[in-house]
Amino acid sequence: MFKAYGLYSHIRANQFRTAFLLAGFVALLLALIFSLALLLETFSAAPGAPFEWIIGQAVEDLKQGWSVGFAAASLWFLVAYFFHQKMIDYATGARPITREQSPRLYNIVENLCISRGIPVPGLQIIESDALNAYASGLKEGQYRIAITRGLLEVLTNAEIESVLAHELTHIRNRDVQLMVVAVIFAGIFAFVADLSIRRWDFPFGFSPYRPTTREDGRRDDGSGLAVIVAFAIIALSWGVSILIRFAISRSREYLADAGSVELTKNPDAMISALRKIESHSAIPAMPSRMYAFFIESPAIHQETRWLASHPSVDDRVAALIKFAGGRDVERSAAHKGPWG
Repeated sequence: MFKAYGLYSHIRANQFRTAFLLAGFVALLLALIFSLALLLETFSAAPGAPFEWIIGQAVEDLKQGWSVGFAAASLWFLVAYFFHQKMIDYATGARPITREQSPRLYNIVENLCISRGIPVPGLQIIESDALNAYASGLKEGQYRIAITRGLLEVLTNAEIESVLAHELTHIRNRDVQLMVVAVIFAGIFAFVADLSIRRWDFPFGFSPYRPTTREDGRRDDGSGLAVIVAFAIIALSWGVSILIRFAISRSREYLADAGSVELTKNPDAMISALRKIESHSAIPAMPSRMYAFFIESPAIHQETRWLASHPSVDDRVAALIKFAGGRDVERSAAHKGPWG
């Protein structure tokens, strides 16, 4: 499995995924614009307007207004794309760490990069006792790896090297660019869903909890069904964007684990690092959406794994054992009996 994915083939695959993501975004954005037009037509329609008429008006609005929606989404995307690093640093609390502050960390990453001919990324620290790390940056000169203080203090040199190699693989495979695009797209849908559903009575002056009677013209017409359809489209668009983002994120973690082994030739260190990180990855006050960038996301439950941004550590370790010949030393030691 691991050997089947070479670096360049994975880069090409990520380029294909990005193109697929862009195409999917166009379709979902059109659906989103239509749903907003449907809401606008619903609340501006005359009492008793039939559902078919409201739908027809929304279709006309879509034909005339799709360019405005795409312009607004493009502006959102450009701002988020060019300022994403500041946003990530602000959300995670990461700050630069110098060689004087951590010569050990610099020695590990420089030895790893120089021996493999990889440009050395910038290094950052998150002041937290949690064990976690992530990569960021869109092009050479911007690439950074951030690790928590806890990871630096708890893990051995070999384990830190494996974690850094994991993050370097994300950079080499251009996973960072792919995830930035996916997160921005998902953010657009989340914003519209929040604006339209949680605050939908603000722009229209109409509340779903207000009783409807024949006097206000809202009963026995098509407005109720139109609202249901609009909300269903918004919720579906947002949900699909989230599922796509999580599916991409899960697949990239397996490949980054494999890339770490390729760089370090030490699957045991990658496994032991994951085991130590497993139950200590939660960073206090960290926004949940940011964990898609990290090496591990806290508390993946079996029944909701398809909604997780990461595969479980057990699954990742199993893959490393099966395909890279690693040994789960941490788990084996924990289950040893009194006689070994």
